[in-house]
Amino acid sequence: MDNRAGIYEMLPAGYRAFIPKSLPPDPPLEYDDELHSLLSKADRDLARLDGITTVLPNPDLFIAMYVKKEALLSSQIEGTQASLEGVLEFEAELTPKDDVKEIKEVVNYIKALNYGIERLDDIPVSLALIKEIHKILLEGARGANLDPGEFRAFQNYIGAPGARVHEAIFVPPPPDMVLPAMEGLESFLHSKDNIPPLVKIALIHAQFETIHPFLDGNGRIGRLLISFYLVWKEILSKPLLYLSYYLKNNRNEYYDLLMKVRTKGAWEDWIKFFLQGVSETSQEAANTAREIIKLKQELIVKLYENSISSIYAVQLLDFLFDRPLVSSTEIVDKLNISSVTANELIKKFESIGILREITGKKRYKRYFFANYVDIISRGTQNI
Repeated sequence: MDNRAGIYEMLPAGYRAFIPKSLPPDPPLEYDDELHSLLSKADRDLARLDGITTVLPNPDLFIAMYVKKEALLSSQIEGTQASLEGVLEFEAELTPKDDVKEIKEVVNYIKALNYGIERLDDIPVSLALIKEIHKILLEGARGANLDPGEFRAFQNYIGAPGARVHEAIFVPPPPDMVLPAMEGLESFLHSKDNIPPLVKIALIHAQFETIHPFLDGNGRIGRLLISFYLVWKEILSKPLLYLSYYLKNNRNEYYDLLMKVRTKGAWEDWIKFFLQGVSETSQEAANTAREIIKLKQELIVKLYENSISSIYAVQLLDFLFDRPLVSSTEIVDKLNISSVTANELIKKFESIGILREITGKKRYKRYFFANYVDIISRGTQNI
């Protein structure tokens, strides 16, 4: 069983690289009671999450903010230090308090995810799509000089900072084996079989990380693949499942189990961990959606209790769930009202704690909808 996922091979350069076997695993997966139970629960929790989109006032707005959260968490796993507030400031063309280069990585991730979901209308999850996504992910950010959109032509490896290839924790297959390995992964992606979708994407994610086909961005692309696959296979109607929160919280176990697949062929242990993540993340996302529905209901009541119940007040509240960092000019344009009316509304929203001015300036002020951002940003704080 030790070589079930592949073998280590000594290369002429004097180090050992891992050569993965094609999927599915051989011998086949063993579905014990625990795996069956975890799969059943993950399927149920994911279906409940998908159903939440039918009761959200505007699911696309929720998803847009949730994508920002996923982009942050996935980038944080790779060491990026940025905050949701910093990303919102950058998008609002303010000077963010975070490093702009790091924010650019998060913004690229958002672009890559949105682009990939749109492209699924035209092409399947494939090597072509993966390369397109990778190019967007690295454009103008750290790694922009590391062949964006191209499989690697050089050996890469995973190790401590400054470690050489001979001291690496893990060395993926050599460059000449990357394309055949990725073509094998694509064949498995498109194969018709009886493997449950959640098990299949768990296998695909682990195999992708093992091949490590790019010089940079492999972790983020591997996590994006999960969302693309579930939407492509119509397991989810909207891209709402993002495992980065779970993987960030269980980072050591995540890496250990991927290594255990390679060294011991322990596919089942990895799949159980993955399915537990699907359950936990689905529940967390569904709870967040419910909290947002509850917040909106409470704020509408608060508006009425404070006699701020004009149609414009309700429209402004709707707008804040789309744009939680706003200027009076944006409110004027969006609601088609005068600047006097907009400023009166802003003062009223400030007086009851819905908005907070964050620039400290007399002109070009910006207002922050903290209650909403606090809910969405939970878990994204760098520790």
